[in-house]
Amino acid sequence: MFRQQERHIDWARIGAFQFDSNAGLLSDSLMAPLRIPKQETVEKMLQQNCCCALNNIKPGIWIADLQLVRCAVCDLCSCDGTMQTLDARHIELFLSDGYLNGSWDYDTLGTRDISKSADVASGGIFDIKHLNDHSASDILDLKSWVGKRNDWQPKTLTTLHAVAVNTNLQDNEGLKITYEAMKAGKDGQVVSIRISHQLL
Repeated sequence: MFRQQERHIDWARIGAFQFDSNAGLLSDSLMAPLRIPKQETVEKMLQQNCCCALNNIKPGIWIADLQLVRCAVCDLCSCDGTMQTLDARHIELFLSDGYLNGSWDYDTLGTRDISKSADVASGGIFDIKHLNDHSASDILDLKSWVGKRNDWQPKTLTTLHAVAVNTNLQDNEGLKITYEAMKAGKDGQVVSIRISHQLL
């Protein structure tokens, strides 16, 4: 759910998945093999690996949606620009007082720019405990679920411990990819994660 309703265009439910552990791998590349990055900062992880590790995630069932919103830099009256967001949240988030009263909000974990034409906008969220399971390998088997090259409709997939989205893109000037997380208070557990793709 986007609080800035004037920017929200549409959404679709992807499905549910589960975090057994409290650590996740967030990636904008769905190419095998997935590896846990070792760099010191999220920015270094993203620039060198196209992914980042995230700790202190609230275990349990998570719900994933695909959101379509107007990009944050647009003039709403004249710009047709849109941003694709993989939006995942703990199933209990909407029942939490901190979310309902607006005191919990998203913090930017990091960003990554692709400064040349990008073929796809893709993102995945994986439970690190299950990186070597079918939950991950089924998502990395792209031929089984992504669209053909001239199919511009977003494709999504959930497995028991992961979720992913892939959208083929027409010619463009690149992408800005933003990773965000919401915590249950300043030092609380992560209760929501977003990976957004914005055309440059």
